Amino acid sequence: MTPLRLPHTRAAMARAPLLQLSGISLTFGGNPVFDNLDLVVQPGDRVALVGRNGSGKSTLMKVMAGLVEPDQGLRVVPPGISVGYMEQDPDLSGFETLGAFAASALPEGESYKVDVVAEGLKFRPETPVATASGGERRRAALAKLLAEAPELMLLDEPTNHLDIQAIEWLETELRDTRTAFVLISHDRAFLRALTRATLWIDRGEVRRRESGFEGFEEWRETVWAEEDEARHKLERKIKAEAKWAVEGISARRKRNMGRVRALYALRDERASMIRRQGTAAMEFESGTTSGKRVIEAKGITKVFGDRTILRGLDLRVLRGDRVAFVGPNGVGKTTLLKMLVGELAPDTGSVTLGTNLEIAVFDQTRAQLDPEASLWDNLTGDPAMRVSGNSDQVMVRGTPKHAVAYLKDFLFDERQARAPVKSLSGGEKARLLLAKLMAKPSNLLILDEPTNDLDVETLDLLQDILGDYDGTVLLVSHDRDFIDRVATTTVALEGQGRATVYPGGWSDYAAQRPSTDVTRAEDRAIERLAEKPAPKSAARPDPAPPAKSAAKTAGGLSFTERKRLDDLPGVIARLEAEIAKLTEFLSAPDLFTKEPAKFRKATEAIAERQSALAKAEEEWLALAERE
Repeated sequence: MTPLRLPHTRAAMARAPLLQLSGISLTFGGNPVFDNLDLVVQPGDRVALVGRNGSGKSTLMKVMAGLVEPDQGLRVVPPGISVGYMEQDPDLSGFETLGAFAASALPEGESYKVDVVAEGLKFRPETPVATASGGERRRAALAKLLAEAPELMLLDEPTNHLDIQAIEWLETELRDTRTAFVLISHDRAFLRALTRATLWIDRGEVRRRESGFEGFEEWRETVWAEEDEARHKLERKIKAEAKWAVEGISARRKRNMGRVRALYALRDERASMIRRQGTAAMEFESGTTSGKRVIEAKGITKVFGDRTILRGLDLRVLRGDRVAFVGPNGVGKTTLLKMLVGELAPDTGSVTLGTNLEIAVFDQTRAQLDPEASLWDNLTGDPAMRVSGNSDQVMVRGTPKHAVAYLKDFLFDERQARAPVKSLSGGEKARLLLAKLMAKPSNLLILDEPTNDLDVETLDLLQDILGDYDGTVLLVSHDRDFIDRVATTTVALEGQGRATVYPGGWSDYAAQRPSTDVTRAEDRAIERLAEKPAPKSAARPDPAPPAKSAAKTAGGLSFTERKRLDDLPGVIARLEAEIAKLTEFLSAPDLFTKEPAKFRKATEAIAERQSALAKAEEEWLALAERE
């Protein structure tokens, strides 16, 4: 007799690959995006997928998800393995609320999983789809994926539109999961914390390294240095062979035609080498020097209805300061920026601006770009960039320059110049807005979420440019690494009108803030879990009516018992997951002394679930033996 085993589905899965791509080729006109690509994702993989904007990261992820059909090659997913993909622009048509969409693929009775995830991601499941913002829709798509918990998760920029608290919650969830995932992100801190392998897309080639993002940049530079050395050796060989061809071929024409053909082959090899795309020619030019005191805010307060945005903030910004503003989404960071530059008056207190200020604003909504107009028209139609009497040129820091040449400085090709802005990716829109800002002199930069959608190389360049900029920078960002690299002061907006000024960047703020100031999102989610009873589905169902009980299925079980046997593995897995979460929550060393009520609730909840788990396992054993 075959021994019975409890159905731990994840633990019982074989170590076969979760996903395999073989010989994948894909072309969208012009050069191939991929050519003869082979790729394997194993159980437990935690992979960073990196590369320049436009290199094909999202396209490859859609091929992995089965949403884009390659020109040739095979995609293999073993039977019983589910692959989940977080859509950038999810289709929510047919759903009334975000919660209904997020729970649409869950079995009946498991919608509570969406509530737990929504707490961490900070969105309200009851929000109507018709009024949801783009960021809320993306969070709902991420919640849907996390709640479904497939064997392989494909995450395309999951941290975009998340604040730092939600990013930290998501980081904890992914760190603790057993699920394999492939991750695209511009957030270095997020990638370093989570990944164990790296896939690098570079000019149609995909390289894999069995190490996380931490060492990626050093690896990339080594590969490029080896590539440059190989190109230089090839060019030296071509020069030597070409010299021989000119000087020596006439005397030995018949014997050496093979050598001439080899020379042609070398030239073809050099021509086939795809040169790396350069970096954008970005540069901020400081305008006239501002006064030493740029902004002086004293006791400023702002209230909207019954909601206090800011209460009694004092802040002095001096020339050359780099001030970062951090806090949850909706806490009032953009409102504070508008008050500091004079766009919005405080209810009480005062804001005094310094002298000779020339302000440039990078807004997170990209409102300065006309989505229907072309890239060309967005530049030449800007009054500050217009060159009188010449519609082909733009004024760049006081010097006329052809519009297409300036677009090429920011890595746009000539074909894109007449395309509408709405056809651009998020990263391309960010680059175009930076092109507009960098054409004009300034001495005070307002950067509201500049890092969204930018690739790692462009972020590096932007950081270097800000380091060399002579003016003052006010920055809102949820990118912890970028804040650390740029900011000299951090202003933390902590809700209920509180705002505290800390010296240094994000890491300095995190080290200095009192531990009680911020309640972790995962703790709140666990508290809600502890207050809920064990799922009703863990209990035995009510006895079936006699007519149905009498109807036996193959194996000696009634219809109701057969269905119960099928449902119990999911019940057991859910109870085990909840017990693991509660156990982790109770493991905090100071929970009992600081939060005795929470400790008691969590203890009672875990005992209740352990009892339900034992009953469910016994029930499964009894039904399985009868079968």
